[in-house]
Amino acid sequence: TSGMKFPEPESAVSPDRIAGSGLRVGGQRLPLQPRTPGKRALRLSATAPTPGVAVLWAASRPRTLSLTPDQVHHYLEEIGAPPAVEARWRRQQHFRESYAKLAKTYVKVGDAPDDRSWQEPVGLGLELLPLQDPTALRVGTELAVRVRRESKAVRNLTVSALPPGGGKPVATRTDRDGRVIFVLDRPGPWLVRATLIEESSAPETDWQSLFTTLSISVGKDGRGQR
Repeated sequence: TSGMKFPEPESAVSPDRIAGSGLRVGGQRLPLQPRTPGKRALRLSATAPTPGVAVLWAASRPRTLSLTPDQVHHYLEEIGAPPAVEARWRRQQHFRESYAKLAKTYVKVGDAPDDRSWQEPVGLGLELLPLQDPTALRVGTELAVRVRRESKAVRNLTVSALPPGGGKPVATRTDRDGRVIFVLDRPGPWLVRATLIEESSAPETDWQSLFTTLSISVGKDGRGQR
């Protein structure tokens, strides 16, 4: 789904917008097959072949848009863009961006206590990697996440965590190892997100960006998402 009211779905994504998707569990990778889009969400599915902590992901094809001055100010503030981005925009007085969305989540399949494959990246262009089992989170615990791009840690990037109920996001910047830590202070679905924005070399755009998300479930009793 595409929208601003996580976890409520808003606008269905067209199947032809999906550049790649998959499920990985127990060392096996399967594609996610798109189903008939609903009014507010596109369903993708696969059958897990073995127990374990499964990671599911989807990546969109790049899309180009132009933002108005009011939209630019709000957008750059929301993603915590470096000051140089706004400075260049004010000089140019136009903002044309090519962006791709990268979404990921985890679910526990059956009982496989020794499965630690959740620690491994799936190969997204910009990826959020949890540093503890993302299906065993509970209220009061800390969630450590490392941001990676092409196997390298991304330093000084703003990462925010949107709590359940649409509360105000908590934002922080990655350290020298590309790591951030959030305190999970309430149960329910959380969304961790980050946007890497860079100057574009294409003449028809000013910027190119990768918008990556990680959705998790926090349980009251220590059990994560199943």
